[in-house]
Amino acid sequence: MGEHDYVIVGAGSAGCVLANRLSADPRTSVCLLEAGGGDKSPLLHVPAGWAATFNNKKFDWAYETEPEPELNNRRIFWPRGKALGGSSSINGMIYIRGVPLDFAAWEQAGAKGWSWEDVLPYFVKAERQQTFDDSLHGSEGPLHVQDVVDKRPIHETFLDAMEEQGVPRNADFNGVDQAGCGYYQFTQKNGRRWSAASAYLNPARGRSNLDIKTNVQTQRIIFEGKKAIGVETERSGRVEVIKARHVIVSCGAIGSPQLLELSGVGDSERLSTLGINVNHHLPDVGEHLQDHLLSKIVYGTRPDLSFNREVTGARLVPAALKWFFMRKGPLTTGSAPVGAFLYTRDGLEAPDIQVHFASGATLYNEEGKIRALAEPAMTAVVNQSRPESRGSIHINSADHRQHPQIKANYLSTELDRRTMVDGMKLLLKVFESKALASSITSRLAPFPELSELDDEALLDHIREDASTVYHPTSTCSIGKVVDENLRVKGLEGLSVVDASVMPYVVSGNTNAATIMLAEKNADYLVANAK
Repeated sequence: MGEHDYVIVGAGSAGCVLANRLSADPRTSVCLLEAGGGDKSPLLHVPAGWAATFNNKKFDWAYETEPEPELNNRRIFWPRGKALGGSSSINGMIYIRGVPLDFAAWEQAGAKGWSWEDVLPYFVKAERQQTFDDSLHGSEGPLHVQDVVDKRPIHETFLDAMEEQGVPRNADFNGVDQAGCGYYQFTQKNGRRWSAASAYLNPARGRSNLDIKTNVQTQRIIFEGKKAIGVETERSGRVEVIKARHVIVSCGAIGSPQLLELSGVGDSERLSTLGINVNHHLPDVGEHLQDHLLSKIVYGTRPDLSFNREVTGARLVPAALKWFFMRKGPLTTGSAPVGAFLYTRDGLEAPDIQVHFASGATLYNEEGKIRALAEPAMTAVVNQSRPESRGSIHINSADHRQHPQIKANYLSTELDRRTMVDGMKLLLKVFESKALASSITSRLAPFPELSELDDEALLDHIREDASTVYHPTSTCSIGKVVDENLRVKGLEGLSVVDASVMPYVVSGNTNAATIMLAEKNADYLVANAK
């Protein structure tokens, strides 16, 4: 096989962006490798199909953490997309960028050139916005961002309850101020999921200089001295070497540190213990993991107000037909149509908690898959926007097929515990509002028998209930593992471009920021191509 200019390992949100932008020059040869399959399944395009992809080994890596000490030693299920589009093909589709404070913190951590003023043009470049027409939004990008299609009266009732508690309405969480309550926007086009594969990869598929390979597992990066010259892959038992002038690792916050360590890039003592030849001592690989942690409040409601009955049993048939023929109805719904960004205390520069609300309720069943509750219910969850807790992701085997060890270390700081408790208290007050009184019945979670919901009881509930918001970042951070141009420190011809390079998790859902950083890095690579 001839040498490519670029080989991109991972066709997730960042990888799809890079494949499109780098192959736009017909003189540049690009090879894109994806361990999962294609994106033809309807489950990857029907927005509500995300629930059916969780723990479905065809589309989901189905990771889980090690027992979490502050969560009663529970293992937390971590879904990650395994298909073209990566996690953008199975996520909740909420489009949130974060706040300027996030990117100021990035710069302070060593990410020179990643201030809000530096990154905003790339958010704008990526976006094809349905509603807002101003300097903060784009209308010509490949990523469709649209309003909620299936708006319901109960959404307005919940927002009324938020206002009753002093939370102002906010029409645009990606506008001048994130604070307030309102409707989210989804990465959709006419009621259909618009993944990074739909946005970036499909328009580029016909290019003769772009080679897309699916169901290919990358085993390691190949080096000559300190220079990456290609990757070793495996497909159906056949090993193949793909050479490239530049190797880009876009495997996500879990897969990227895993591949670096398998390739001998990481802490030398850790790797030597596993029998891996050390190519480059870089002890921060896999360290500094951050993720958003949520805890939920669930109330019973009238059957006519709950999403649940429309997506179970025989009622699923008309819902599916409505989506298929009209691109409307409950199957257009992402993870949460409405939400809020709130302050738990005074003196903060930006809201420190995020709320998601849905007019339904789900549980994981015994196979770890999502199912709707049998009784009509509604759910609101709260998560801390900027957690202090840090964890790690490291391999424990030289076998690339073995999942790495994930230690999130949730709630390991007092600030994180305090913020989550205060966030739950704020949310419980919303459910006590007059606006919701006629719409709710009994409280299902926290359990009704917890009549006295003091701080200690709430923290106990969080420890037993809390789970991931699916936003892992920072395991190959700028300033620690990669430089400000996302090149791996101390090595040549090797970059990491995905959510793992974020020095801190952003204040909100992470997909928009991942796409932004790939857009920005693509510009750098094109401008500095040799």
